[in-house]
Amino acid sequence: MSGTAIRAGQPAPSVTGPGGLRRIALAVLALFVLNTALNFRNWWPTPAILPDYRIAPEFVLLWLVLLVAVGWRGRISKGALAAVSVAYLALAIGRYGDVTIPGLFGRDINLYWDVPQIPRFLWVSGRELPWWMSTGIVVALVALFVLLYRVVRWAVDVTARVAVPYALRARWTWVATLAATAAVVAHVANVAPDTTWRFVSKPVTSTYWRQATLLATAASASALADALPRAPALEAAMAAPPTDALASLRGRDIKLLFLESYGAMVFDDATVSRKLAPARAQFVADIAASGRLVASAFMRSPTFAGASDLAHLSLLSGIDLGNPRRHDLLITTDRATLVSLFKRAGYQTVGLYPAVSWAWPERAFYGFDLYLEGRDLDYRGPPIGYWKIPDQISIARFEAMHPLHAASPPRFLFFPTITSHLPFGPVPPYQPDWNRLLTDEPFDRGEAERLASAKIDWIDMRPGYIGMFDYTYRWLGGYLRRTEPRESVMVLVGDHQPASNVSGAGASWEVPVHVVTRDPELLARFVALGFRPGIEPQRPALGGLHDLNALLLRAFGGEALGAVHAAAPHAATAAAPRPAAAQ
Repeated sequence: MSGTAIRAGQPAPSVTGPGGLRRIALAVLALFVLNTALNFRNWWPTPAILPDYRIAPEFVLLWLVLLVAVGWRGRISKGALAAVSVAYLALAIGRYGDVTIPGLFGRDINLYWDVPQIPRFLWVSGRELPWWMSTGIVVALVALFVLLYRVVRWAVDVTARVAVPYALRARWTWVATLAATAAVVAHVANVAPDTTWRFVSKPVTSTYWRQATLLATAASASALADALPRAPALEAAMAAPPTDALASLRGRDIKLLFLESYGAMVFDDATVSRKLAPARAQFVADIAASGRLVASAFMRSPTFAGASDLAHLSLLSGIDLGNPRRHDLLITTDRATLVSLFKRAGYQTVGLYPAVSWAWPERAFYGFDLYLEGRDLDYRGPPIGYWKIPDQISIARFEAMHPLHAASPPRFLFFPTITSHLPFGPVPPYQPDWNRLLTDEPFDRGEAERLASAKIDWIDMRPGYIGMFDYTYRWLGGYLRRTEPRESVMVLVGDHQPASNVSGAGASWEVPVHVVTRDPELLARFVALGFRPGIEPQRPALGGLHDLNALLLRAFGGEALGAVHAAAPHAATAAAPRPAAAQ
């Protein structure tokens, strides 16, 4: 396809003469294809996509480049057309990954971890399929990319030969070009982002740039040292003898549970707090009946309504990961975490992730002795909602599969729950018969049928959210009432507030933290650090979740470490950033 030269003074292509309507229809279609190629959203929770109505910044950039090129030279060459089409297709592929990977895997693209997995994935997949099927998939993928390239090339060619020449002659189009350019520039410059994101989508080039800087920084020890702050309390604990670093635990097991979407609103919002009051009172009664005590505090999460990994690793590492780039850099290092500390002290470290049902290469950073995902739990009951396995069943199946014995080493369990994740439904019933949770029919038939036919209310999620934490308080209370083979300390931490359609406009970034133990001396250590006895936290918050790392170490450690740990900050610091705009 060759360009058609347009000379100065030549009138714009006619839209009323012979073939004019066809040309303008093709031009409009080409512009729509080019913008949509970089502007679509994930059809959650599938790998499919849906078109978006906004303007893609790189589409506007391409339009400006073509305006200049065609206005200056009269056309674009075949070589330039091919190069532009390849680059644009690469941007489209980047956009697909940028919107699909977070929807499916709960995190952004990370080339440091993802690229090395591609050969392994292809090899494992190929071995499981007959040769003719593997060959067919490869051929189909090649054909798909060839087709996409031809579509993009056609759209660029029609835009350069028809749409751009018309725009160069029809001055009314200049207004639209200027308006689109101004909106994109304002969006990229972060001017009035609450407004511009409604009209302009996230640039794809920023994803490529972020990955390039990530890889470059990860490859440089000095750049990593500059980008990642130290965690003095954790470093001091790692340098101390294990008997001192965790002396106050006296070898007790530790169960660190991150409660999904457990935000300060469960106490701050009068309606939510009132409706959860019966379940919370029962939880307090269950704690007391188990012979335990509880103390609570508010901490500030580094994230809001999502990206739970930032909260998890802020606490484990003692580093403020409010900037997601720090998280991505941290997991390329061998920096110590609480997992490292407990492993060094002879604990068996366990990561229980029932939400995961795919290969998760980043888990190598955590270094768990035992890692279990949803598929490892061998759950054969009915799938409940988007996350399949209710939290109560996850913990029951894990303990049945990996029971503790008198000779077992002390255990550090890290369990990010999932049932209370958006969309907050359907709410599972609490099953008081914990043995039944291990069967193929954990619920009565009527309950199972109700759960299977339950509909998600995407308009009003508050009732589902309240129901989820009614369920969470009840299963946690029932769990504490069970006879345990040996004494443990439980730390319950909210990862972040729920989305603003539940938490409301201007909600804080604070989350509750509860420490549950039978040891009054250990609990007194937490109270001395600012925790309040009982289930209800008080303000002010004691800092960010990364500061909770130091607070835990001060409470768990021996007296010799007190002075070093006391130097770690635990007062509220700078205000949290605003939630990131939608893609």
